[in-house]
Amino acid sequence: MGSEGSRVVVPRNFRLLEELERGEKGIGDGTVSYGMDDADDIYMRSWTGTIIGPHNTVHEGRIYQLKLFCDMDYPEKPPTVRFQTRINMTCVNQETGLVEPGLFPMLANWQREYTMEDILTSLKKEMASPQNRKLYQPTTEESAGNEEQRVEQKGLMLRCAIL
Repeated sequence: MGSEGSRVVVPRNFRLLEELERGEKGIGDGTVSYGMDDADDIYMRSWTGTIIGPHNTVHEGRIYQLKLFCDMDYPEKPPTVRFQTRINMTCVNQETGLVEPGLFPMLANWQREYTMEDILTSLKKEMASPQNRKLYQPTTEESAGNEEQRVEQKGLMLRCAIL
């Protein structure tokens, strides 16, 4: 019948429901997790992720909070990923916390099959890479004011999108 080479494309919301279910069950060793920001968001756009820094790196023992925003073209296009916790990594904009798509291979070479779990796991691996494992990291005190500023920037972005 001509079914060779064809594939079923799972609708966006079904795909996100699958990801939500997987995120709620917990992932692997528990050092990466994610879930929805707002249970009332019927479009399932705003997500929160957590990464516990990998062992034998400057990130060990640190807990990193991230925001993932899945626009209406997800999973055809990658989500926007932003660290809420201040971090020094080669693929992260130091001012905004944005994971720069051009500097992070998974986002640069996005494929529909990739998931938010894949992104968080890949970021954790990136933390342990030779270029990031020993980079100076901001102290808790240095991070405190910056996290509030990043939240405010997110609010500005949402307000602009609504107008």
